[in-house]
Amino acid sequence: MATDELHSAGAPAGVAAAEEGEGEAAQGFSFSIWPPTQRTRDAVVRRLVDTLGGDTILCKRYGAVPAADAEPAARGIEAEAFDAAAASGEAAATASVEEGIKALQLYSKEVSRRLLDFVKSRSAAAAAAAAAAPPEGEAPAAPSESEVVDPQPAE
Repeated sequence: MATDELHSAGAPAGVAAAEEGEGEAAQGFSFSIWPPTQRTRDAVVRRLVDTLGGDTILCKRYGAVPAADAEPAARGIEAEAFDAAAASGEAAATASVEEGIKALQLYSKEVSRRLLDFVKSRSAAAAAAAAAAPPEGEAPAAPSESEVVDPQPAE
């Protein structure tokens, strides 16, 4: 028995045929890391939603985002990060694999940076609103003398 026959005899039917055409398929195969597929981008959005609303370190430190707000925020963060990475010179459609990797790294960094900026700004806004509002159960403070308007009309 020849080596090819042994190889084909031990392999499942589809595998032997695929290996025989391997040389032809390798020539027509192209690999592109950038831009990410829509499926990948959707997975990033789902992960951002989980991070914003889940039991994460970010949520413990800055507060969780309600589910109704997390989805649009995650889509915005991902879209802005994608646009920033796509605008870089490294993200050209005909980029080499190395340039694609650099663009993907930039995309990842932008997602992380924008996520952190979002939760920090949301936390700061919530803190400012809490500081401006009187504590629950207390009446608003009485106006000071300088804030009291003279009840007599001016002549």
